[in-house]
Amino acid sequence: MNLLWLVIGVVTVFVIVVGWLVAEAVQKFLAKQRATITQTARTGLADMFIFVDPLKLFYYNVIALAVVPVIVWLATENLVFVVLSAAAIVFMPKWAVNYLRKQRFSRFEAQLPDALLMVSGAMRAGASLTVALESMVSEQKPPLSQEFELLLREQRLGVDFDTALRNMEKRLPIQDFIMVVAGLRISREVGGNLAEILETLAETLRRKFAMEGKIKSLTAQGKMQGIVMTSLPLLLMLVLSKMEPEAMHPLFHSVAGWGTLGVIAVMELLGYWAIRKITTIDI
Repeated sequence: MNLLWLVIGVVTVFVIVVGWLVAEAVQKFLAKQRATITQTARTGLADMFIFVDPLKLFYYNVIALAVVPVIVWLATENLVFVVLSAAAIVFMPKWAVNYLRKQRFSRFEAQLPDALLMVSGAMRAGASLTVALESMVSEQKPPLSQEFELLLREQRLGVDFDTALRNMEKRLPIQDFIMVVAGLRISREVGGNLAEILETLAETLRRKFAMEGKIKSLTAQGKMQGIVMTSLPLLLMLVLSKMEPEAMHPLFHSVAGWGTLGVIAVMELLGYWAIRKITTIDI
């Protein structure tokens, strides 16, 4: 009897210690995730003029982390899919911000040549650089109008033009825009026809975009082949699971099958990454 109570006591202490360690680990993870989401919202999203309460984003992320893996388990009863869904939710805020930033940079680059031509035309008509920028901002759409409007606001508050340009360059670390900033700084320090410089930069960017468009059209088939070749094994797995459910059952409901799925996922990602690297050409 005493031995039984001793075993119960040891098991109880073990459960309490394990529970405490798990609670500490979960608390640290949630604190780190909250700090990451807060930093992402205050820097990444704020730089894109998207103002969202970081606390709400954190709560939504925690709710998704608690609900989605359960739904995936009930739907598939596959531990690999559950782990992948949980990992995707953890890294989703960073991925989403990076995707939005990339899309914003692409739109800004597409608007930049026309904006430079508008500023150049206004300066040729006799307007100052500030007046030309204000006219361009009123005609352009976001995100370019938002960025230059912020630059003009900083100037109105007394910030030096070079400092405002540096701040804008930090928000937009784009090679094309860095070249434009360098042209503006050199023109203000050394002198010269700024309108002609901006017009030359706009023409250079137009030619660069035309070349990038040709490269994208030539590599589009290779990128599509990468998507098809990556999706084909997954589609075949789905078809076989419907045609031969008994034969495919161990793949989704055993430890060896889960390990096989993990290896398949890694190889699929590596293959797709290799194809993307081959078909992605930077100018």
